[in-house]
Amino acid sequence: MTDLNRVAAALHAKLRGSNIEFTRVATDTRSIQPGDLFVALKGERFDGHVYAQQALDQGAAAVMITAAAECTAQPAIVVADTRLALGQLAAWWRDQMPAQIVGVTGSNGKTTVKEMLAAILRVASSDDAVLATVGNFNNDIGLPLTLLKLRPQHRFGVIEMGMNHAGEIDYLTRLARPDVALVNNAGAAHVGMLGSVEAVARAKGEIFAGLSEHGVAVINADDAHAALWRGLAGNKTVLDFGLTQPAAVQGCYHAANRAMDVRSADLEFTLHLQVAGEHNARNALAATAAALALGVASAAIVHGLAAFRGVAGRMQNKPALHGATLIDDSYNANPDSVRAALAVLAAMPGVKIMVLGDMAELGDDAEALHAEIGTAARSAGVNYLYALGDLSRA
Repeated sequence: MTDLNRVAAALHAKLRGSNIEFTRVATDTRSIQPGDLFVALKGERFDGHVYAQQALDQGAAAVMITAAAECTAQPAIVVADTRLALGQLAAWWRDQMPAQIVGVTGSNGKTTVKEMLAAILRVASSDDAVLATVGNFNNDIGLPLTLLKLRPQHRFGVIEMGMNHAGEIDYLTRLARPDVALVNNAGAAHVGMLGSVEAVARAKGEIFAGLSEHGVAVINADDAHAALWRGLAGNKTVLDFGLTQPAAVQGCYHAANRAMDVRSADLEFTLHLQVAGEHNARNALAATAAALALGVASAAIVHGLAAFRGVAGRMQNKPALHGATLIDDSYNANPDSVRAALAVLAAMPGVKIMVLGDMAELGDDAEALHAEIGTAARSAGVNYLYALGDLSRA
């Protein structure tokens, strides 16, 4: 990957001990591999400095520690704050790599859009040429670790950005400096932390602050906050997408056969989706717009999305007893994602059974929003609703 001298110079940090090369960056001793640089993070309930020597004993090449810590392990990069230094290291490393970076955020569907776009880009290039965020590595620790996985063979990096407070995405996007930045939507997720959906939308729109010089802002024209995001994009090129509002990338979805006609400039093509629901058609249109912003050919978009089978725990159809179909949408939930799931359930034949747990981070509106979902379930024709958790039962 690189050596300690280069890192110390990039971070304006002190090198204690001899210069040595390392091959990877890790923050957890349980996943240490020979040749790693172990970054000793400190939180309210843990202190990685306690494990610095253990990391070296397990084969780590070196450690990154704070000057204030009583830690004698070496070789060591000594910094003022290891969490901030991890981000600075990731930003510096991103600049060394040739990959085009796409940043993806939104209240709903960002992981699905990220995986859809990655599937398209793998068709456009190769499996080894695409790096995408794994799991929930979308915060101030996970995003830097993802950027630090970039290698010279990567043509594209698809980087998911999550948040639960204002300013978080602003920090993340300035590390990633995306060439394309996409906001999928804004909804009630995290409204308990930020106070209103508009505040959530503004926080999501922070992603445009980090756009590279010739970067493209990809915006959902159907979202009520599209005008806000266009303003936050400033003088950057904007490419919008929509199913109902006029947009540069226009989709027309046919739910009966999960097909979507797409028009953009002089391009016209049809997508055939394996995943159900209008919300997934919007996700596919978002991924399509981001791919077009990167200059990807329509054929790669068509083939990539035709092969996409969905994300684990998100609207996954599974066989159940007595010929029933189980829809697994258990990964996470907020009011908008549950309404999207209900729309899919409503269109299905037979007896409809829904199992719902509490939705978190909804603030003072939590009880009312849970009640609204109960009403929506009745309107969707749900025959049996099993509510788990205090808010759901209320």
